[in-house]
Formats: sequence, structure tokens, C-alpha cells
Amino acid sequence: MTQEIGGFAALGLHPNILSALTAVGYEEPSPIQAQAIPVILAGQDMIGQAQTGTGKTAAFALPLLSKIDPAKREPQALILAPTRELALQVATAFETYSKQMPGLNVVAVYGGAPMGPQLKAIRQGAQVIVATPGRLVDHLRRDEKVLSTIQYLVLDEADEMLKLGFMDDLEVIFEAMPETRQSVLFSATLPHSIRSIAEKHLRNPQHIKIASKTQTVTAIEQAHLMVHADQKHAAVLRLLEVEEFDALIGFVRTKQATLDLAAILEAKGYKAAALNGDIAQNQRERVIESLKDGRLDIVIATDVAARGLDVPRITHVMNVDMPYDPESYVHRIGRTGRAGRTGRALLLVTPRERRMLQVIERVTGQKVGEVKLPNGQQVLDARIKKLTTSLTPLVADAEATHGELLDRLTADIGCSPRALASALLRLATKGQALTLAEVEREQPLVPNNAPRERSERSDRGDSRERRAPVPLAEGRARCRTALGARDGIAAKNLLGAILNEGGLVREAIGRIQVRESFSLVELPEDGLERLLTKLKDTRVGGKPLKLRRYRED
Repeated sequence: MTQEIGGFAALGLHPNILSALTAVGYEEPSPIQAQAIPVILAGQDMIGQAQTGTGKTAAFALPLLSKIDPAKREPQALILAPTRELALQVATAFETYSKQMPGLNVVAVYGGAPMGPQLKAIRQGAQVIVATPGRLVDHLRRDEKVLSTIQYLVLDEADEMLKLGFMDDLEVIFEAMPETRQSVLFSATLPHSIRSIAEKHLRNPQHIKIASKTQTVTAIEQAHLMVHADQKHAAVLRLLEVEEFDALIGFVRTKQATLDLAAILEAKGYKAAALNGDIAQNQRERVIESLKDGRLDIVIATDVAARGLDVPRITHVMNVDMPYDPESYVHRIGRTGRAGRTGRALLLVTPRERRMLQVIERVTGQKVGEVKLPNGQQVLDARIKKLTTSLTPLVADAEATHGELLDRLTADIGCSPRALASALLRLATKGQALTLAEVEREQPLVPNNAPRERSERSDRGDSRERRAPVPLAEGRARCRTALGARDGIAAKNLLGAILNEGGLVREAIGRIQVRESFSLVELPEDGLERLLTKLKDTRVGGKPLKLRRYRED
């Protein structure tokens, strides 16, 4: 390990950061890390062109942590991310890398959570703020001095931020920070709008571009399932009923989640255990040995706890919680399919996590096909199959060895052989449900892929679908996209994408109406076909925009 960490040490990082890297088992720096870290440490502004999954979070987190002064109780670094999920991922990374830095605090600032605790953490001197632009602007309205001490700024996935319509918010944030700050911008692509930001807000930035490597895991059969977050445990239980596995490792994000899910599985009769960072080394070794020799069949683990885990018995990996980045996904599913064997990897995806699934597919260069959650009939068939498999070897000589006992028991009890066999089956299956009605009562689930969030607002959605379009202003044409509220699309998302990719000024775009299953956008009639051609490859929230002229009959 000394040789690998030597690669990081040669970059000039703080010793405490190197200690944290050693603790989490980091090895050689990735190409983006090797090139970006020295530039950021030197205080230069930088544009980094790199895909998600190339290690870019560490590329800016490690040098910034080396520059931050934990003794100063004030915000020093601001990292802007386009989505709540990415903000949480980046904040977690900063916390991991700063474990050896007493006094350093990180606060994640995003919508959907109370503002009070976030603002309190900032005012109490959290040195690192990881934020989504919209929520950060909300805080600036309450306290315009929130960012007055920022020395380092990072825009992570800047192209996605603009596609989501955050251009105006970014300008507000830039104005609230000192002009003397160091600014770093990361983006997978560099359209004109990104270059404009760089020209306006970065000082002589150094440009680093890293070609993404396609990561392949060809020996592993991959599949994903759409589930709602509150039904993950029920979904896991159903999957375990029908998947034919030897040993399985399930990944979750938190230590508590390992304990909770392992306890649920144990209660259902599975040989399961938790593995997380709080488990002592000797206990960890016992868990791994038990998994190797068959005393355990399932381990529920966090990413850090599973580092270096190599058990040939593992046939399945189940990503109960979505990994934070594609690199983690590849590492996780690499726990199976070892030494030329095949393996199977299952990924549970909540509606909010569709975008990360698309990123994983893009970075790995492989499609993660969708499968359905097993229904009640499939669960019942799997149970009966297991029972049949266990009984078949016993039937051959059972009558010779236990026939007389059967005759005596039926006589003593006063029942038929069928009734006695049924009672013994009930005993052998420990009361397990073996009829379809019982199975469905035992494991209720929303039907496969049922868009619960949509159905709850179906009445409102239906009325919006029927609503007539607003009359057009002169010189405008109305265009339609199949993206709507059910896709998580808001008007500002469409506005940002069209401004970013179409090269229009804001005044050129008229009313945007977002309906449940589609949206209407008013665009200039003059030059419309050229504009639609420019926008033909545009994506919003990971989905094709596909704007078309809307014909009103």
C-alpha cells in the first residue's frame, strides 16, 4: 500500500488527507486526479472536462481540503452541484476525506430539507458548503453575507446545472462571493454557455480534458428494478425468494441500514449478517469466514466495509441502495463473477435515481436491463420448487423406512394418509404461506412499476391534460415535447435546456406549459425549423427533448 499512496503523496497533499486515503484503501490517483490536484493546489483557476465516474470528486476535494484552515470557523469552500443526490454524494466524500482533520465541518444545502438547520450550520462556521444552486439562493435571500468568506468555488457538472435552468441562480451566487476566490469548473461537455461562464468568472483557467474509459463487467449479468424507497425491504424479500443464489452480498449506504436489513433477513430465516465500519476487525474476519464456509449466505455491507472482500461463493450482488457514482457500482458488482465465473447483479432504482442509472450505463458502456418485481405467483412457484427439491431425494426409500410408522400414526390419530402428509408439510415449512392468497397477503407490494406518485395526483393531472392551450402571441409557434411533470420536469428545466443548446436569449422564449405527460413551449416562428434542428440531440433530465411543432386541430 505504501507504493500506491506514494502516488498521492507525490502530488503535495496534506499528510492528514493522505492518512484518510490510506484508511479507505485508495491506491493510484486517476488521470483527472493526477492532473487536477497540482493545478488546484497551486491556486490556479481550472476547467476540468471529465465524465462522472472518472474520480473527479476526489480531484477537487483532496486539494481543497489540503488548503482549507480548520481553525477558521467560517465557510471557505463552496461546491455547487445540479441535484440533491450529487450534493449529498459530494458532501459524503468530503466527510470521508477529512476524517483526520479535527474541527473541519461539511454542510449539505439542498431543497426538500428544512432551511433552519442548514443556515445554522453555515453560521456556526462549516468550512465546506456543498449546495444546489436554487436552495443556496434561498439562503442568500435570508442572509446576503453567507458566502462573503468563500475562497474556493467548484462548479460540479456545470453543463447539467445549465440544462436544469440554474443560469440566473449562478449569477446571483457569483455576485455574493469575493472576486479574489479561486474557481474550478467541471463539465462533461463544453457548450457555448459553459465557455461564456468561464470567460466571465474564471481567471486564465487551465484546461484539463480526460477521455473517459469504458468500464466493462461482461461476466456479470446486470438488471435493475424500479421500486419506491419505502418498499425496498419488501422488494428484497421477494427477490430473495425467486433468485437462485449460493451466497449474496447486499450493498446499502449507511451503517444503520446494514443492521436493519440484516435483522429483517434473520427474522425471515436467512443466514445473514451485517458488515460495516463499526464492526471490529476480528468480528469482520469471522463474518467473512462464515460466508466462505457456508455458515452465512447473505452479508449486508457498506462500500467501505466491503473493500477487499473476495469470496468465490458470491453469485449475486444486490445494490439495495444506489451507489454514489459509477465507479462504486463497478467495484460493488465486481464482488461476483470472479475467476471466470458468471455472476448476477441487481440494482434497486427509485424514481429519483433514474438519472444515476443512465450515468452508470453511459460510463460502463453497458445496458442494465429492467426486470419486474416477482409477483405472488412467482414467489409461490419458487417456494414449491424449493420444497420439491428438498423432498425429492427423500421419497425414494421413504415408504420402506417409514411406511409402517405412517400406518401406525394414521391409525393412532384417526386420519387419512393425505391429512397426515399435509400436517407434516405444515410442520416442515414452519407455517410458510403456500397458497397464492396467503403469499399476497404476506408480502403486499404496489404492482410492478406502478407510478404511485403519479396516480396520487391523477385527478389533477387529468384536468391539466384536458385544459386548452393558451392563445398564441403574434410571431410565435407552439412546440410540444413528450416530457412532462411525470418525468420530474419543471418549466425552468426546459427553459435552461433551450437557452443552453439553442443559443436564444430569454426574451425569445414565450410561455412554457408543463402538463402531466407532455409540455408546450412557445418559440419564435422565424427560423423555427433551424432551431428545432439545433435542439434535436438535446436531453433534459437524461431524456430526449424531441421538440416538434404542435398542430392545434
